[in-house]
Amino acid sequence: MAAFMHDKVGEASAARTRRALAECGAWQTMQLAPLVGLVILVAFVLAGGRESSRPPQWAAGLVIVGLVARQPDRWRHRVRGRKAGSVWELMQWQRARCSDVTPALLLLGHWVELLGWWGLAASAGSAGWVLAATIGAVKGRHLQEVSHFAVHGALFKTARMSNALTEALAHVPMGFGPVVVRQARHVRDHHPNAAVPGLDPNLTELATAGLAAGIAATDFVLAVLFPLTGAGLSATVRGLVGNLHPRRGWWRLVAFCIAPAAAMLLGGVPLLLAGFVVPRLLLYPQLAWVSLLVEHSWFDAPAPVGDRRLVEYGRCVRLYQRRRLWSVFARATWLPYGDLMHYAHSVHPGLRWNYLAAADALLGPPRTVYPTLAGRTGALAALWRTTVQRPASGLVGE
Repeated sequence: MAAFMHDKVGEASAARTRRALAECGAWQTMQLAPLVGLVILVAFVLAGGRESSRPPQWAAGLVIVGLVARQPDRWRHRVRGRKAGSVWELMQWQRARCSDVTPALLLLGHWVELLGWWGLAASAGSAGWVLAATIGAVKGRHLQEVSHFAVHGALFKTARMSNALTEALAHVPMGFGPVVVRQARHVRDHHPNAAVPGLDPNLTELATAGLAAGIAATDFVLAVLFPLTGAGLSATVRGLVGNLHPRRGWWRLVAFCIAPAAAMLLGGVPLLLAGFVVPRLLLYPQLAWVSLLVEHSWFDAPAPVGDRRLVEYGRCVRLYQRRRLWSVFARATWLPYGDLMHYAHSVHPGLRWNYLAAADALLGPPRTVYPTLAGRTGALAALWRTTVQRPASGLVGE
């Protein structure tokens, strides 16, 4: 009992300290420590030695092998040259082409390509570390989105192979939780209740980051950059620890260590930090976070009334409408594998990314369309208006 009271007193004291710091703006400044540290690290690396050696041929070969290994899945589900009259027809094409082999090659290809980029980075001097961090973050997003379709049962032909290979080639090496846990949270809890207060776990996650109606401008900035803040980094680390806890099986922790061990062998501590630690703890979470921010009209979605198409039309967001170059860049980096077409995915969650463009053309754009991410007409400006410029008493979905 004494120990319990001591913990409570300690928590109360910590809360008072945070409130005092917040009043003088120091708490917000402290939250930016990881971001400041990252900027300093990049500046230090770029200002350091620029010596580099000749890139090893095997590394370039691995990049090529990884790229080639991903192509059979793309060719198998190719839609170009064929026009579907309905989404039902697209689903029939998908079912007829399902395989357990090409998706495995797709996931494996990303890791082989990443190993190749790590090998090139290790021989490229200081610029190589920046390359390793960038590629590592982008590959994290790609693996997250490919495995996302496995969670929906749309990646592999059989459920047994889907769970086993998604765990082995995406969830475990990235430090994600078990596929079945993600499936329950995302498919069961999020999709039917997107942007619905008290029901959508993603909306709860945004609230935990401090994103809500009536917040201050500095709190908005901290919320948008949440994974790069002290609180965000702490949440990422806690999530990793929970996902890799021995209660989930020692094999998860052992398998997770394979990728950082490979980075260590290829380029020592610098590559371990630049190619794995920084992307996994900071850069990849930030890309995934911004992707989450632009999926739905989180704080001004209409009430979910009507059929699925009408409901998703009202609460989904489409980015880079009629901005082809920006769309291509987003699909190659932070919005890969159909994440740019979230309206089509929300209406037809069992449809693979290969067919989402055709489904998107059949559906048309959702209610909310933004030409850019930033700027006065961008998605983040709209998020600002529904949080900073909205009274705290406003109700989500009213």
